[in-house]
Amino acid sequence: MKIVFMGTPSYATEILKKLLHEEAFDVVSLITQPDKPVGRKQVLTPPDTKKYCLENGVDIDIFQPKTLRDAESIDYIKSHHPDFIVVAAFGQILPEAVLEIAPCINLHASLLPKYRGASPIQAAILAQEKFSGVTSMLMDVGLDTGDMLGFAVTEIAGMDAVALFEKLSLMAADLCVDTLKNFQQIKPLKQYGCESSYAKKITKADGLVDCEDAQTVYARYLAFIFWPGIYLESGLKLKKIALHEDDTRHETGESLEVGEDHIVVGCKRGALKVFRVQPPSKKEMGIIDYIRGKRLGVGDCLA
Repeated sequence: MKIVFMGTPSYATEILKKLLHEEAFDVVSLITQPDKPVGRKQVLTPPDTKKYCLENGVDIDIFQPKTLRDAESIDYIKSHHPDFIVVAAFGQILPEAVLEIAPCINLHASLLPKYRGASPIQAAILAQEKFSGVTSMLMDVGLDTGDMLGFAVTEIAGMDAVALFEKLSLMAADLCVDTLKNFQQIKPLKQYGCESSYAKKITKADGLVDCEDAQTVYARYLAFIFWPGIYLESGLKLKKIALHEDDTRHETGESLEVGEDHIVVGCKRGALKVFRVQPPSKKEMGIIDYIRGKRLGVGDCLA
């Protein structure tokens, strides 16, 4: 069974690894995003899927088009005569010309039709969902609107985005194999648009928090722990926090208690434990060092 695989980040790498180690599949090509400059020094860096192949001596043709809408890209995919095109966090919407080459199966990191779009894992955490999962889907011209082929479900309460990415990527790998092996026997299930929701692309501005509701701040911390993080209006980044309680009423941002390695900060509803912070243009530090430098104590305002 010939497979053209399209994917870019580590989530896709786990699926690719699984397919490469299955005797039933012949992954004939990896299509991924172009290398991009990363960090302050803007070092040209390959996508995670390509990096895995290069570092592990995977003998596979790698194609990195800027777009899939030109004749070169379409001809390239056709030349491999795939039985399936598997897509996982590729980063581009597939045009109809690609969809017509072979069945295109997407492994989307949510329980569709909830959280279509660019950031389904973070969206589930922000909504404080108790469950999330992965959906295998037969792609169409819409954005995550195709018929559903299979699901994998897991509890996610208390998980941050990094841990959830790792868990769902492993689940997606297993679901992908099951979907491909049983494709002919699966009866696709249509999505109902009235039950759908959209997870927009995350921006740095999404990391701004206030101290109105402790549970909401903590959910944003878990969702944005990798990027962009969370920060107060003052620019102070909250690098490590925990939910202290979620019901009592306090003055916004008031320091309620100073512990050995943390302080308790009140919100209009609930309170947070703050362990580590990063002031603007400075290095990350423990909260106790920070409040000592600022001469803050119980009753003073962190926010």
